[in-house]
Amino acid sequence: MSHFSTIKTKLQCKESLLSALNTLGHETKEDALLINPQGHDHKQWNVCVALNDEVGFKWTGEQYELVAELDAWDLDVPVSRFIDKLTQQYAIEKIKRQTNEEGYVIESEARNVNGSVELLVSRWKH
Repeated sequence: MSHFSTIKTKLQCKESLLSALNTLGHETKEDALLINPQGHDHKQWNVCVALNDEVGFKWTGEQYELVAELDAWDLDVPVSRFIDKLTQQYAIEKIKRQTNEEGYVIESEARNVNGSVELLVSRWKH
């Protein structure tokens, strides 16, 4: 019997989560109900952020958890790769948000062959 599974993350900022998902090419919907795939009958989930009817994120009070019907997973990458890519993009979005709040400007962003990302930030002092 299949069911919605939850996977813990360390993601805590909804704005950075939404930005990361959008940057990765996912359309998002806020405050949605995940539905059962055809032929499945189990608990439904209200989620804060949904990618589709079967994948979303719920707030636990401390962080977001991925909620997904893993048997019906149909995104373009496996779950573990999706979480890795999302976590990296989330960190980039979080850094950009924080540096902007502190008066810094992103001068450049470079993605290296090994998958790492370099951000060059600066701040002019008067």
